[in-house]
Amino acid sequence: MFNLMKSNMNQIVLLENIHGNAAALLTEQGFTDVREIGSALSDADLIDALQHASAVGIRSRTHMSATVLDALPNLRTIACFCIGTNQVDLHAACMRGIPVFNAPFSNTRSVAELVIAQAILLLRRIPEKNAMAHRGQWDKDAQGAYEVRNKVVGIIGYGNIGAQVGILAESVGMRVCYFDVDNKLPLGNAQSMSTLDALLRHADVVTLHVPGEAATENIINQERLACMKPSAVLINASRGNVVQIAALDVALRQKKIAGAAIDVFPTEPGNQHEEFISPLRGLDNVILTPHIGGSTEEAQENIGREVADKIARFLRAGTTRSAVNFPEIAYLPKHARHRILHIHRNEPGVIAQMNAAFAAEGLNIVAQQLQTQADIGYAMTDVDTPMTDALMTQLRGSPATIRCDYL
Repeated sequence: MFNLMKSNMNQIVLLENIHGNAAALLTEQGFTDVREIGSALSDADLIDALQHASAVGIRSRTHMSATVLDALPNLRTIACFCIGTNQVDLHAACMRGIPVFNAPFSNTRSVAELVIAQAILLLRRIPEKNAMAHRGQWDKDAQGAYEVRNKVVGIIGYGNIGAQVGILAESVGMRVCYFDVDNKLPLGNAQSMSTLDALLRHADVVTLHVPGEAATENIINQERLACMKPSAVLINASRGNVVQIAALDVALRQKKIAGAAIDVFPTEPGNQHEEFISPLRGLDNVILTPHIGGSTEEAQENIGREVADKIARFLRAGTTRSAVNFPEIAYLPKHARHRILHIHRNEPGVIAQMNAAFAAEGLNIVAQQLQTQADIGYAMTDVDTPMTDALMTQLRGSPATIRCDYL
């Protein structure tokens, strides 16, 4: 008989100081080999550390490239303990049968609070006055300092965080407008804008909450900055490549806009010992923060719990709900002794061939789910008869099979 793999035999490696409750939750779920590494690793060290891992948990500094994935045949899932997933080659992972999970909700409040705090500070010119006070200068002038009440916050990207920013902004008396490439239901009194340029011309505070992808790269550039009011401020707590830093530097020095708060950058230090380099350093009207939008105790605790639960559900039951690169199959309790997870190229006849193989071996299908997405399909099948080595070899050897595992 085939040696069935129990869930507590899966090795799980957590990198980059992920909150301790993640390891605790996984241990409570019966996973006995959970390893924690406090930093990101080079490709060579990463490959070495993950040779026997079924799952890896990472944050933003660990890069899972196609080259790394090719060297990790035992890896079954990647879990990003953050919102962003651009540190993972999502297509390469998908085509190797590896679902990628993230935490799209857990740090929403933390990021939104930071944005509102920065908006208040920038409109009051606090960064400039703080810098001057540190230099011994005493500037009580009210010129150019504004309340946020009745000011317009323009939100670019009205997703989970953008919508939360709008709610908090209204609570302090701001008016809210937003632009999103998808139709989004406005919350509160938020107003949708027809174009990005229209939002930029209208807003006193412009804040970005978009994914880092080709379509959003440098969406804030010289032309877009020229659309903003001279009294307006820009906040970016989304992705480092969505703002053209050189153009922003020029706009700030030429007083085309009044200030900025930047939490993410195109290139960021790999650790706290590397120097942070940016042309924006030294500008009194700029708040620079080291990618800390979600760096609160509450957010990290929530992320640890949310993503660890996704790891456990996938390794125990094959659940891919909320995977960012993979067909989604919701949690379903096992209806029989064995569950086969078959990941295959999305081609006609694959399921028929698989089911014919089951029938030839006398296996009765108790339950079956199938979801497809672009080039791949994912079938979850519960059978009430023990699997054999020959059948697993046959399934794995099919030309259409990408990966075949069992629980």
